[in-house]
Amino acid sequence: MMANRHRLLLVLLISCAYGAGLEDKKGVLGKSPGVLLVPEASPVPFAIYQFTSMVEGVSSYRVSGETHGRISMSKDGWLYLEEPLEWSPGKTHELTIEALSDDDDVLDGPHTVVLHVVDINNNPPVFDQSQYSGSLREHTPAGIPFVRVFATDSDDADTPNAQLRYSIDSQIPNPAESLYFTINSETGDISTTEEGAAFLKARTGVVYSRGEIRGSTEVLKRKFDEFCFPRNNVSLEENPFFTCVQHAESRQLNAIQDPDYTLIVRVEDLGGGAPNALSSTTRVNIVITQNFWVSPGPISIKENLKAEYPMLIATVRSNDPSALYRLVQKEKVIPFPFTISDHGEIHVTGPLDREQKDMYILVVIAENEEQVELDVPMEIPILVEDENDNMPQCLEAESVLEVQENEVVGSLVGELQVHDADQENTLNSLLDFTLLSQTPAVPSAAMFSVDQARGTIQVANHNFRRSEVPEYRLRIAVSDRVHRTECDVIIKIIDLNNEVPIFERNDYGRYSVPELAELGTTLLRVNATDADDPGTGSSRVEYHITAGDPNGVFAIEVDEATGEGRLYIAQPLDYEVQSIYELQIDARNPEPLIQGVEYDARSTAVAVIELVDVDEPPVFNVDILNINVPENLTVGTAILTVDAKDPEGQKIMFKLEGDDHGWLEVDADSGELRTKAALDRELAEHLTVRVIVYETEGQNQAMEKEVSIHLTDVNDNFPKLQQSKGFICVKKPEPLLLTAEDADGPAFGEPFTFTLPTAHKSPNWEIAPVDGTSAKLSLKKKPSRDHTYMIPINVKDSAGMGVTQKIEVRVCNCTELGYCYVEPQSHAWKYGTSTTIGILGGVVGFIILFLIFVIYRTKKKDKKRKQTSPADGEASVMLPHHT
Repeated sequence: MMANRHRLLLVLLISCAYGAGLEDKKGVLGKSPGVLLVPEASPVPFAIYQFTSMVEGVSSYRVSGETHGRISMSKDGWLYLEEPLEWSPGKTHELTIEALSDDDDVLDGPHTVVLHVVDINNNPPVFDQSQYSGSLREHTPAGIPFVRVFATDSDDADTPNAQLRYSIDSQIPNPAESLYFTINSETGDISTTEEGAAFLKARTGVVYSRGEIRGSTEVLKRKFDEFCFPRNNVSLEENPFFTCVQHAESRQLNAIQDPDYTLIVRVEDLGGGAPNALSSTTRVNIVITQNFWVSPGPISIKENLKAEYPMLIATVRSNDPSALYRLVQKEKVIPFPFTISDHGEIHVTGPLDREQKDMYILVVIAENEEQVELDVPMEIPILVEDENDNMPQCLEAESVLEVQENEVVGSLVGELQVHDADQENTLNSLLDFTLLSQTPAVPSAAMFSVDQARGTIQVANHNFRRSEVPEYRLRIAVSDRVHRTECDVIIKIIDLNNEVPIFERNDYGRYSVPELAELGTTLLRVNATDADDPGTGSSRVEYHITAGDPNGVFAIEVDEATGEGRLYIAQPLDYEVQSIYELQIDARNPEPLIQGVEYDARSTAVAVIELVDVDEPPVFNVDILNINVPENLTVGTAILTVDAKDPEGQKIMFKLEGDDHGWLEVDADSGELRTKAALDRELAEHLTVRVIVYETEGQNQAMEKEVSIHLTDVNDNFPKLQQSKGFICVKKPEPLLLTAEDADGPAFGEPFTFTLPTAHKSPNWEIAPVDGTSAKLSLKKKPSRDHTYMIPINVKDSAGMGVTQKIEVRVCNCTELGYCYVEPQSHAWKYGTSTTIGILGGVVGFIILFLIFVIYRTKKKDKKRKQTSPADGEASVMLPHHT
């Protein structure tokens, strides 16, 4: 007993030493966790969990199931390990725990508990090869993988224990202290760095051609004979050159035995970089092989080159000696003056022209006889060098420039536009400009100068006079030191604005015009002339009213053909505002005058416009009369005062027309518009009336103004049900649809609220909304007999205004067509079958007797008429019969 206690105490001490709290390892049997976690390779004894039964009389516990002889249980309920457990994917231990009495009877249980073994990082990653080998060609771009390493880890793949990262520990040799290789930390792909792509070189080997077998002794002997001259008597075996070449070829045939570079590659678990991560290393042997597939470009060829064609310009060689070569053009250019031989020799077939095309891109393809590409297609740029074979060209037959009369010496006139098709920014397109002649040579033969390098033309002398010389002609030579051309330039002299406009009259007198004259009426014409060059801005005359018309009543329009100015009425005239206009009119040029010249009195004229007073009709002080008025306005309320006046100050009065409803009246003296009857928006929402103002004296002229009145809605209508009766079929009680309407506008209209105005919820009826204007009335339970109900419905508008209205609803049996009917036997006023037959028989008998009587009377009358007829056939006169 003491041994077991000591053993249990040891278990608890070890568990606590590994950080497990005792309270977290205790629980009630049957309520404890169903799955317990146990680290693999745990030091034993290892306490897992203490179970306590709530049943009385329990003295010990027992465990059974998948214990594998490693899992035990103490009498006081501790489940523990006697030997470590191992992790494997999906492996668990299903256990059964029971609580026992002193007699080993089961008092509690059995209960199932599952042990799940948790993986620990106890397996290092392992490479699938002890060493790897890779071959890399020279000039391979950085980042292209050429070999891959791969490792696995036996730990749980779903945990960081098996999360692997690759890295390069070292590179041998590393003369530049710079890694030439890099590895993808996740995939293990190895490629070159930018430094490696630039500096990795292969050891020189033998170049093979089509049909030659690499490493063949016979081929090496032939190469020795080709490259070693003069020949000597030294045998091949003793010759150092041959021995070196043979050794290099044998190394290339078995590259792993003699690598150029060796990488030490490490793989770590736990994602790499963790202090307790496990790792392994491997070697990667790398051989750098020669890459003959290298572009020889860019290649420069001088244009118009005199040579024997086709001319060899480059040779390319595939890494596969058996390759065939094909040349394609990257751009669709015709012709394509290049060819390639089966041995990779590229020729140009004829002279090139840089001005036609200055660069070609050749694409060389190396492929086998089945047209399978052996190397990546190679691009070779061909640059065409320029030759001075183009003459400078004037862009215009005659360049036209302008210069003003007062231009100062050194002013820029313009630049001669010349183009040379030879290559820009070279001596072949560098141009020189020389002024050859100036026509006419007055007042000097050197009125202009030309910049030798730029071709810009400047003023070299002053005193230009357009009246004497309107234009100059220059001839300029342009040379590129090999070719020369001559260009013509015309320089036109622009007249200066040194003359002011002069009116033909400075006083145009007085003019009378009625104040009601129409807009646009011409009052007078003015004219001023300018002595500057015709057709220019210096001689064009504009007219401006500079005084006497502060409100812009008048305006002047210029006739472009004659230069005259037409003074016309631009705004309505008003004698009462201003009766006399003393106008000042100035003539001006659109171009500014030259310095020292000013406008004077010769450029100014005056005219007086007198308005003739006319009796005008009254005028309103506002243009538009639009008002909003509520429809419930009190009768007699003033809604508007129409303001008007007579220009001559005569007495005016007002009257109203167009009030079809008789709702309004206007005060004849004040123009006050007021209501004289109740307004109703539901009858008319908009009113348009005419207020007329008229003179009471003189010509009694009148004016009218429309007044637009909008009646705004007030809530003076309540929603009304559109039906007062309806029925519901008992057999199929469909709800009755109720619809209401309200004459008010949207603010006081729908949506409507339908309710049953009862103090408590109705036991027979309920009402539910359908939309803003409708509701459905439903029968909740079927009545015992047909009955007609008067149901009050309260309908309110959106503002809460409404009244209770009654609807008559008949609940009845229905025909197939949906109409109420009453069974015949249920009507007391209807006869039975026998009674009905008797009545029908009596009616038929009466009809028969009546017909017999009529027939008898008709025959008797016909017989009497025959007896009393005269012999001669004359009709007798019927006398009245008296009884």
